[in-house]
Amino acid sequence: MSLTSRLRVILRSKSSRALTRLEDPREALDDSYEQQLRMLQQVRQGLAEVATAKKRIELQGQEMGSRYQRLFDQAQEALNQGREDLARTALERRSLLEGQVAALQGQYQALQQQQAQLHDNERRLAERVAAFRTEKETIKATYAASEARVKANEAAAGLGSEMGDVGANLDRARDRVAQMEARAAATDELLASGALSDVTAAPDADLERQLSAGATKADVDRQLQAMKDARVSDRGRGPRAQGGTDAWLSIGQGPTEP
Repeated sequence: MSLTSRLRVILRSKSSRALTRLEDPREALDDSYEQQLRMLQQVRQGLAEVATAKKRIELQGQEMGSRYQRLFDQAQEALNQGREDLARTALERRSLLEGQVAALQGQYQALQQQQAQLHDNERRLAERVAAFRTEKETIKATYAASEARVKANEAAAGLGSEMGDVGANLDRARDRVAQMEARAAATDELLASGALSDVTAAPDADLERQLSAGATKADVDRQLQAMKDARVSDRGRGPRAQGGTDAWLSIGQGPTEP
């Protein structure tokens, strides 16, 4: 064999070994597993952000609930002092606050649903990643064992390494198909968890506020008359809003009494 032929054989052998290392299905499986871990981390980060936003709205609602009750107490005190004008002002502010609380309740419920959906997606994705890890390690062990057996058989039979390429290519093809199926399933889960409710205000919200002004005034007049009747009949201060940090969630859900 000439020197040129020997160099050609050596270069071909080195190129084949380098290509085998680059196409190693075990490394591809590890890369896919790392990608799924990153996606799982993104879902968990989104879940933490939704939980934080929900808690912020909850605290804001509790503050509004306290003000809602305080305005009623102020209206009652104003009537006791004969200041009907101040009582009317307090009740007007209380009526406007009730609308703000209703909008806040809608945002709170939307975040609550989104948090539940994200939590369910995170659980399913975590289970899928764990199953993929088990399958990955099984495939890698099987591949390593098969590779060792092929090399031993080739050495015993005196065959070249080219005979083992057929089985190795088939194993790599199967591993890549399994990897792509797992990646597609994980992507479907992430897309399913990306739905967000649109909570932006309508462009004609100012007109809605003006149209509801008459209804608000009528509601204030009714509440004021009810308070006057209660004072005349000496029935006490009337029903009060429930206490506790979650009392704001019941505002506007029933009768208009405080």
